[in-house]
Amino acid sequence: MYRLVHPIKVSSVSLVLLSLVCFALSPSTRALLPPPPPDGGYPGHNTAEGENALFSRTTGVENTGIGSNALANLTSGVDNTAVGVGALSSNAMASFNTAVGSFALRLNMGGTVNTAVGASALFNNTTGSENTANGVHALLNNTDGHDNTASGAFALDSNTTGDGNTATGAFALQSNTTASNNTANGFRTLFNNTGQGNTATGAFALFANRGGSGNTATGEGALSTNTSGFNNTATGTGALRNDNTGANNTASGLNALNNNTSGDNNIALGASAGVNLTTDDSNIDIGNQGVAAEARTIRIGIQGNQTKTFVAGISGSPITGTSVVVNSTVRLGTVASSQRFKESIKPMDKASETLFALKPVCFRYKKEIDPVGTPQLGLVAEDVEKVNPDLVVRDKEGKPYSVRYDQVNAMLLNEFLKEHCKNEEQGRDIQEQKTTIALQQKQIEALTAGLQKVSAQLEASKPAPQVVNNP
Repeated sequence: MYRLVHPIKVSSVSLVLLSLVCFALSPSTRALLPPPPPDGGYPGHNTAEGENALFSRTTGVENTGIGSNALANLTSGVDNTAVGVGALSSNAMASFNTAVGSFALRLNMGGTVNTAVGASALFNNTTGSENTANGVHALLNNTDGHDNTASGAFALDSNTTGDGNTATGAFALQSNTTASNNTANGFRTLFNNTGQGNTATGAFALFANRGGSGNTATGEGALSTNTSGFNNTATGTGALRNDNTGANNTASGLNALNNNTSGDNNIALGASAGVNLTTDDSNIDIGNQGVAAEARTIRIGIQGNQTKTFVAGISGSPITGTSVVVNSTVRLGTVASSQRFKESIKPMDKASETLFALKPVCFRYKKEIDPVGTPQLGLVAEDVEKVNPDLVVRDKEGKPYSVRYDQVNAMLLNEFLKEHCKNEEQGRDIQEQKTTIALQQKQIEALTAGLQKVSAQLEASKPAPQVVNNP
């Protein structure tokens, strides 16, 4: 359809000449005139509006091209939508693509089921399929990567063949080229990424990541300086912010493990938890800032902040093993008896004799400690202190708090063994006396038997009595 944009004055002579020319032209000559430019609806449910829009269509159906050169080279593709100058202009046979914006999907040739919204979005895509780009230059350099989603200016801008990436936010995953299965939500998240399988949510999260894989960062600046560390999880603003190469760390809370750089296998839970750790491994800090240069340590809570501890599943759960003790710095452990841990070893000797000055008592704990009022047997720390201060455990103020009953037991053992030795010695003395008595008895018996024999011999040697006759 032709329209007159400006009114033209036509003279009567001109009309006559024009009539003659039209009359003189044969039907075949009129058919050779150039066809009108695409404009409006066409067969096959195609729609074109703009210079060269859908200009090359042959068998394609249900396509829409709006804008100069939109879908200009399409021949047989179906269900494509191009809105904007040069949108999908190279596409010929590919189908199910949507491009909205100048030069969106400009070079697409064989890719299908792509959606590009924004100037130059998916500009260089050729065969990549099932990609979604929303924003200026989103997925600009993608060529044959597939299943990517980019929302935001320059999101996944450098991606070429990486697959399965999701970037939401300006410059998210901007430097990613071939890495796959990454998710970035937030301004400049995973900006420098080249690693696989990372998830970043929050401005600058995993910003510097390059080769690190399997990381999850949630929060502004979380894991922002990580370069090659892998399998880290950071949840909270600034969590693991300074980690570079550390691996297998888990940080949850504001600035948790904030200063860790290369430490591995650390766990921190709570605001600023583990913030003092830098390069050490295998620490667990829950509600505790941790201690620099320590490894394989568990810290829960802060002395003074927490005054009671309740742990289910202990009471009423019988088990054999070594008793757990706590020292004045609230460190838990078990008592070691190996010579490897001891020095200045010598016999206890008379050191245990202070036991005889102790005063065992019967008592009940106050109701806030033991509401049931169970009868107890033991010692009073203040009384023990007067006898032997070394047997007393003190609180943080230096006051008597408890008694070292394990030491009392050792002292009891020493006294028992001393008494046992005395008994054994006495037993030996008695046995020796019995042996002596028995020997003496045998000697007496032997002497008695000898005397009896001598006596008999004497009797036998006596002369026979003679009878004297008187005249």
